[in-house]
Amino acid sequence: MKIAVIGASGYTGGELLRLLYIHPDIEIHMITSRTYVDQPVGQIHPNLKKLLDVKFTSFNMDKIGSCDFIFLAVPHKASQAIVPDLLEIGLKIVDLSADFRLKDMNEFEKHYGTHSCPEITKEAVYGLPELHREEIKKARLVAAPGCMACATILALAPLFSEPDLVDPSHVISDAKIGSSGGGKSFNIATHHPERTNVIRPYRPVGHRHLAEIVQELNLISNKPIKVGFSAHGVNIVRGILSTSHVFPIKDLTEKDLWRLYRKFYKDHPFVRIIKQKSGLYRRPDPKMLIGSNFCDVGFDIDPEMNRIVTFGALDNLVKGAAGSAIQCFNLMTGLDETKGLWYPALHPI
Repeated sequence: MKIAVIGASGYTGGELLRLLYIHPDIEIHMITSRTYVDQPVGQIHPNLKKLLDVKFTSFNMDKIGSCDFIFLAVPHKASQAIVPDLLEIGLKIVDLSADFRLKDMNEFEKHYGTHSCPEITKEAVYGLPELHREEIKKARLVAAPGCMACATILALAPLFSEPDLVDPSHVISDAKIGSSGGGKSFNIATHHPERTNVIRPYRPVGHRHLAEIVQELNLISNKPIKVGFSAHGVNIVRGILSTSHVFPIKDLTEKDLWRLYRKFYKDHPFVRIIKQKSGLYRRPDPKMLIGSNFCDVGFDIDPEMNRIVTFGALDNLVKGAAGSAIQCFNLMTGLDETKGLWYPALHPI
């Protein structure tokens, strides 16, 4: 299949190109950038030198029709301008921006501003295969999830999959993310002397990924969920660890939680339950996921506080972005869900 990546010069676009290069059923036919037109891909993504022989072009709607499938890795709000025309000519799309993730336009406007084509949002499918696999298979437009939302949702989802297990009105989540989550554009917060060696709270309230977390947990539980979410930048390049605190309504044992998580994820190849009694990595840790499409989830019970602590870890550029997008592509095109993605993380790193 001939693939176009629109907006391929950023970190997410570069990771998407790396994974697409590995995929056996894909030809990278077109990559676009407003800044790097006519430059070879290896000039901007040096890890792809001598592997991928293609140059950046400008976006051209007349030429895009020669492609079979489109990935959009453009900034938020940019997808709205081109998705209607892409759908009109019959192309299937995975959009890695936030433009079509949220169904509630009030929530979208709160975090991103006015939406120019809200009617298309109604048909878009939230691109988390662990929750929406069958819908993704039939979709024309899939909106890949936000990276911190992905880690948080996957860690919490089993607890809301059965009624009256935990208090839906009191969920507290904290995500720690590496610097690549801030994107490739420079600002003083990502400047190396300011960014290195930090544990920096940012958007401790009102983070835009909160809207995705609430939307998806509401769908799972079929009742309103209230979540407090905070984010921290930490001194790594890749990776996310999301830690959440929920409060059980009835007594739950460790055995109960094992049963619940195994049941929920038994048919989902890219989620692993990590809760070991020995070894160095006893709970989910993003260090063990770098470069892979896996999300590791885990849990602990605090009987003193009547609290369950959950953990979700992933590589924000793979399972948190490009990997999930290709997983959705596989489902949308009738391929095996794991194709081009079934490989281990790097270790040590």
